[in-house]
Amino acid sequence: MDYNKIKEAANGYEKEMTAFLRAIVKNPGESCDEEAHITTIANEMKKVGFDEVIIDPQGNVIGFMGTGDKIIAFDAHIDTVGIGNIENWDFDPYEGYENETEIGGRGVSDQCGGIVSGVYGAKIMKEQNLIPDGYKIMVVGTVQEEDCDGLCWQYIINEDKIRPEFVVSTEPTDGGIYRGQRGRMEIRVDVKGVSCHGSAPERGDNAIYKMADIINDIRALNNNGSGESTEIKGLVRMLEEKYNPEFEEANFLGRGTVTVSQIFYTSPSRCAVADSCAISLDRRMTAGETWESCLEEIRQLPAVKKYGDDVTVSMYNYDRPSYKNLVYEIECYFPTWVIPKDHKVTKALEDAYKALYGEKRIGAPVTMALRGDKPMTDKWTFSTNGVSIMGRNGIPCIGFGPGAEAEAHAPNEKTWKQDLVTCAATYAALPLSYVK
Repeated sequence: MDYNKIKEAANGYEKEMTAFLRAIVKNPGESCDEEAHITTIANEMKKVGFDEVIIDPQGNVIGFMGTGDKIIAFDAHIDTVGIGNIENWDFDPYEGYENETEIGGRGVSDQCGGIVSGVYGAKIMKEQNLIPDGYKIMVVGTVQEEDCDGLCWQYIINEDKIRPEFVVSTEPTDGGIYRGQRGRMEIRVDVKGVSCHGSAPERGDNAIYKMADIINDIRALNNNGSGESTEIKGLVRMLEEKYNPEFEEANFLGRGTVTVSQIFYTSPSRCAVADSCAISLDRRMTAGETWESCLEEIRQLPAVKKYGDDVTVSMYNYDRPSYKNLVYEIECYFPTWVIPKDHKVTKALEDAYKALYGEKRIGAPVTMALRGDKPMTDKWTFSTNGVSIMGRNGIPCIGFGPGAEAEAHAPNEKTWKQDLVTCAATYAALPLSYVK
């Protein structure tokens, strides 16, 4: 490969990539309302010369370069969160802005910039004959990720019948290569009580009081250590070999956490004892934890066992229709995943990047205060479509994408033109780096 020629091509497409990104995010594109984003992306794919462009029944846009039987895929979810309180924005989130180095707007980092670099990376591959024999390149703009991480890839794998050899997640990585993330799941705890008049609460069975005991145990589960004398051993125990055969990767990804995120109740009135109470739990999982183990540890808490059959611990389901009105129901379980540091895919991406840009993260000057001392290969704090690609389906997944995690879901979201260029060039070099 002529790496200088690849970099020159990526630099030469900076203006086109900037215009493409701004065209995507000028329209709102929240989960289940992504049609304008999808249409813009499909049109750009056709314009730059993709061999095939389809929009599947769920609404994902899929572009192919090349004609081989084996697939190397680049994934970008193209839905966004909302804008929140508009008073926290210094500019119009959809009109956005650009200057010499930056692009602002809702979704530019999380994560429409990824589809832009993916599309132009594939364009460079085609122009410079960088697609290996027997392969084709798949660039996919996926929907509903902000609502339900990985749902789109469950559909692509199981219903579209597409199974790539490996996938690059183009979620923002702050200039680094990311090889995993903690998983997550959404748990619900329901408690039954008996109502009565509030003037004589002893006649009833207050579900909120029962839930208060359970919440205290959940707090202990998150905060406690793992000492032998500790009744409720904390989640930090999973970092120890004694409790977790996968403790090494758990230490790489970070410990699991649990927190109460919502609370609900029913009561006949404000002058009555509550006859039910429910909470939602945000559970982040490290290596070695599963949905079964996470549900069971809640069921084994002392307060949950104390109230016996009055307590139900379950997992939420997701069944919201896509913008194409397709419902594809799934459990709200998003598994932990991590690709080994010496995996062929990990090494191929590292080699491609290093041949282009060297041993360290690069970026616009303003980003280097945060990037300069970070390891080149690291992991995400948040969750990605990798929960389905590798977590549920075992397809190798690696992360490299434009933008910054800290910009995700924040007001005044921005990304950097240098990142779009760097990622497009690295994507273009990756397939031949992998097959060699």
